[in-house]
Amino acid sequence: MRLRLADCFDATGERFGIPTYPWRCAPDGYATRRQLRARGLRPGGQDVAAQLLRPRRRRGPLTAYLYRLDHAKPVRPMTPRRQAALDKAMAARRMCPNCRTDAGYCIPRSIGMCIPCAYPTDEQRAV
Repeated sequence: MRLRLADCFDATGERFGIPTYPWRCAPDGYATRRQLRARGLRPGGQDVAAQLLRPRRRRGPLTAYLYRLDHAKPVRPMTPRRQAALDKAMAARRMCPNCRTDAGYCIPRSIGMCIPCAYPTDEQRAV
């Protein structure tokens, strides 16, 4: 059964279990995770309060979960230890396992090594 735009409006939550609204028609007081982050907030352990649905032709509908703004909490501040852990993780993503050098960018997971190691030029092959 295909979902139509008219099927996406269920403010009482009878059909989907939680209040459901069409895409871009959320009432005031609700926000997605990205919108919360832009305001310096986080969901803070609250459950999903509502959802947005956008029907698509060939696949299932796009879903965006909404959280209540009045229950959101401020984002935790970055501590020096958390910053050091993030720096270490990012350095590991930049390290090429083949040549053991810092590539200066995150190594693509699809090839698993830096670009010069994955695609050597003719001069590098001769050496």
